[in-house]
Amino acid sequence: MRKVIGRFVPERLGSSFRWLLGSSWATNLGDGVAMAAAPLLIASLTRDPFLISLGALIGWAPPLAFSLYAGVLSDRLDRRRIVLTANAVRLAILAGLITMIATGTATVAGALIALALVGITEVFADNTTATLTPMLVARDDLMVANARLQTGFLTLNQLAGPPLGALLFTAGATWPFAGQFLLVTAGLVMVSRISLPPHGREDGARAAGLRQDLREGLGWTVRHAAVRTLALTILIFNITFGAAWSVLVLYSLERLGLGPIGFGLLTTVSAIGGLIGTTLYGTITRRFSLGAIMRVGLILETLTHLGLALTTSPWAASAIFLVFGAHLSIWGTTAVTVRQRAVPAELQGRAGGVNTICIFGGLVAGSLIGGALAARYGVTAPFWFAFTGSAVFVAALWRQLMHITHDEPEAALQG
Repeated sequence: MRKVIGRFVPERLGSSFRWLLGSSWATNLGDGVAMAAAPLLIASLTRDPFLISLGALIGWAPPLAFSLYAGVLSDRLDRRRIVLTANAVRLAILAGLITMIATGTATVAGALIALALVGITEVFADNTTATLTPMLVARDDLMVANARLQTGFLTLNQLAGPPLGALLFTAGATWPFAGQFLLVTAGLVMVSRISLPPHGREDGARAAGLRQDLREGLGWTVRHAAVRTLALTILIFNITFGAAWSVLVLYSLERLGLGPIGFGLLTTVSAIGGLIGTTLYGTITRRFSLGAIMRVGLILETLTHLGLALTTSPWAASAIFLVFGAHLSIWGTTAVTVRQRAVPAELQGRAGGVNTICIFGGLVAGSLIGGALAARYGVTAPFWFAFTGSAVFVAALWRQLMHITHDEPEAALQG
């Protein structure tokens, strides 16, 4: 067993990274459990579509509202302490929610507020956790480390967590949240075992103010050619992705003729593809440059939208989802590695915050576009929009994409 663990998480990554990996896997499983349990809880308390939709909005709003502030804090303060504090607060909120459910005093308003507060604590914990890997792992090992973190996210958060959460909910509404409580507790204990090098700033350096820190983080991102291109790519491709995926359930029902179970299986197939991608990641990065991997990945995403716009076959769509899932894991791991290599340690939090804003801002904008297009032109219209927009963007930035993996923090500062 030790030999197997050693091959999966090499000794050179260090014991602190292993604790971080264990914590990430535990909390990802807890988040996956809550992913299914939270909407089920709201639906058990009300059948009002507006209130149920608020439950979905709560998942999007905290990252948009708090990511930049979380980034400022993680660049100013002790990052380990931030993660411990955020998870401790999350445990307190979960304890309150569990008590309300167990005593039969839970209301829609109370549940929505509790879930929103849990989401806010996750933003601060997740943003800061993302800054720890480059502090613990050598630069050349970042690809391996991020691939292992991505494996846990796909396996536990996407594959195992949601069905486990639904199963626990059928046994009783308190069980999935009690399970999340235990998993977050385990994650907190493991983070407490991590040893970080000195970081953060002295009190005098913090006096500059929140706005100046925000401007510094945004300004650095805009001036750094590679990171700027990466952020813009993430924003644009999440707009096109969000447009298509916002109507995916209607697409699967009306275009592919699948039922609810079939729709769920598409997500499962995509997650399986992601696992394949993480398994092959080391081999791929030994043979191809990161710039080439990112180019190919964006072409695959563009062709994914085209393939789904054209097909009516569930089998063809499943094959597309399998490849797309592999692309998402490979491209996502590469993007994180590129950003971690390029961004100085004291700006990791704010750069991560900008990245999160681009992700969720793109998804929200894309979902609005996709809904409007589908309502007016049919369920395939968002996929045609996604294909066209992605193709135009890849063509416009084709040359810059080969230089996106520039990883010297001091260089490539172009206006």
